[in-house]
Amino acid sequence: MKKKVLLLGGAGFIGLNISRYLTEERDYRITIADNFSRGKKDEYLVELLTNDRVSLIEGDFTNPDTYNLLESDYDEVYMLASVVGVNNTLEIPHEIIRINTALIYNTLEWLKKSSVKKVLFTSTSECYAGTIDAFGYKVPTPEDIPLTIQDIGHPRFTYAVTKMLGESGFLNYSRKCGFECTIVRYHNVFGPRMGFKHVIPHLAQRFLANETPFLLYGHDQTRSFCYITDAVEGTVLAMENSRSNGEIFHIGTMDEITIEDLIREAGLFFGYKGEYQSAPTYPGSVARRCPDITKARTLLGFEPKVNWKDGLQQTLQWYKTFFESGKESFEKAFEKPKMNV
Repeated sequence: MKKKVLLLGGAGFIGLNISRYLTEERDYRITIADNFSRGKKDEYLVELLTNDRVSLIEGDFTNPDTYNLLESDYDEVYMLASVVGVNNTLEIPHEIIRINTALIYNTLEWLKKSSVKKVLFTSTSECYAGTIDAFGYKVPTPEDIPLTIQDIGHPRFTYAVTKMLGESGFLNYSRKCGFECTIVRYHNVFGPRMGFKHVIPHLAQRFLANETPFLLYGHDQTRSFCYITDAVEGTVLAMENSRSNGEIFHIGTMDEITIEDLIREAGLFFGYKGEYQSAPTYPGSVARRCPDITKARTLLGFEPKVNWKDGLQQTLQWYKTFFESGKESFEKAFEKPKMNV
C-alpha cells in the first residue's frame, strides 16, 4: 500500500517543491491542502496535477471545520502552512498572529483525534533572532541555544513568536497524543517562485528599475542562503529518518555572507555599472545569522550541494523573466523600509 502524505500549506514555495520531489522520487499518495492564495495556475502545480497520485484539498484551515475534509490516517504530515515575510510582519502583524496561531492550534487539535504517524513542523531561524546580538552566542549557531526575542512588542517578531508556539506545541502534543514529530528551522531558503516579499525578489525588481544609486539596506549584516533543492532534500531526510523523532534540525548552509556580498553579486548578474550606497535596514533585523548544520549532517546525512552564487543566478533569472513578462504578482513587491516602525 502506498504511503499517504499530507502537505498542509503544500501550495506555497517550499511545500510545492517538496510535493514535486516526492512525486518524482517516491511512490506515495500525496495530498496538497492549501487556501491557494497564489492561485491554481502555477506551472509547478499544473504539472503535479497530471499525476494521478496527487490530489488537492482547498480550504481555509484557520477554520477548524475545514479539517473535516482531510483523512485521518496519513503516514506523514508536513505542516508548512503560515504567513511569512518581513513586509507582512510590519504591515499586518495582527494577522500574522491570528492566522499562524489558528493554523497551529487547529492542526494540533486535529492530530489529537487522528491516527497520523509522524508530523514535521517547519520553523525558522527567526526564533533565536535576538540571541546572538543579546548574548553573544557563537556563529555558526547550533540548535540548542536559547530562543530570544529582544522586543516582544515589535511587529518584526510576530512571525518568530508564532513559530516558537508551534515548536512547543508540536513537540508536546506529540508526546501526549501518540504521533512522532520533528522540527526543522529554515535559514533563508530561496529559489524561483519564492514570492515577492523577500530580499532576492526585491533585488531583481530594483535592478530592473535601474535604481541609482543602489541602496545597500543592511549591507554589513550576514546571512547564509540555502537553495530550495537543498532545503527540500534536508526536509525529507528529517521526515523519513527515525533518528529525527523528537529532534530539532537546522536546514541551511554554513556559508555566511554579508548582504552587500549578495547585492553586489546580483548587480553582476544584471550588469549594473552604477554607484552603491550604504543604507539602513528593516527595523528589528539582526546583525549575524548562520546555522551550524553538524547535527543534520551527522544524524540525517544532510549535505547542501548548491553554491549560493549558482542558486542566486537561477533565482534572479526566473524573476527577471517574470518581471519582464508583465505578469501580475500575487502579492506586492518591494517597498522602501519604514524606519519609524
